[in-house]
Amino acid sequence: MVEPEIGPGEFYPVVGVGPHPLPWPDDTRLDPDLLAHGDRRNVSDHYRYWSVAAIVADLDTKRNPLRIAIENWQHDLNIGSIVRTANAFNVASVHIVGKRDWNRRGAMVTDKYLQVIHHSDVTELKNWCGEREIPLIGIDNLPGSVPLESARIPRQVVMFFGQEGAGISPEGQRACSQIFDIAQYGSTRSINASAAGAIAMYHWGLQHLKR
Repeated sequence: MVEPEIGPGEFYPVVGVGPHPLPWPDDTRLDPDLLAHGDRRNVSDHYRYWSVAAIVADLDTKRNPLRIAIENWQHDLNIGSIVRTANAFNVASVHIVGKRDWNRRGAMVTDKYLQVIHHSDVTELKNWCGEREIPLIGIDNLPGSVPLESARIPRQVVMFFGQEGAGISPEGQRACSQIFDIAQYGSTRSINASAAGAIAMYHWGLQHLKR
């Protein structure tokens, strides 16, 4: 990304807020260290100065029944970005399928604010969904897939994404009750995995969420 030019005497905008003026609010949700030194985290203004535990507790009262599953066989850089988008939609949980250690860089610490569940393989994820009677659907451009833009997605659902480039593994394809594709109008076979995740979550949100 090319940074905008900054002229003499100009500065990049500072993210967040500085130390809270005294006297501090009498609110147990607030973190004394953040109150004293400022809150530069990537959180909404509503949660400024709140401790991580307090934010999670509040989000837990209004989690959405959407869940996101991502295959992790090659330490894909896109996983963190998908987790960050999942946080924006306040999903019920994120499921990492494959290697336990995943690339958190793109998540921008948002994984602290949601439940991340690890599954060693696709079978374990499928069993988890089956025990809870939650449908598992895939998002990938594959032969026989259904156009996402015209699909009605269940309110309670697990959206399954594959690795960047390779897409959903054959095991993952067999585990899904249905696979939906995102329309493409250029020369590329598929779009970036994190972009596909954002589009799919937004499509679900249009059907099930109100602002």
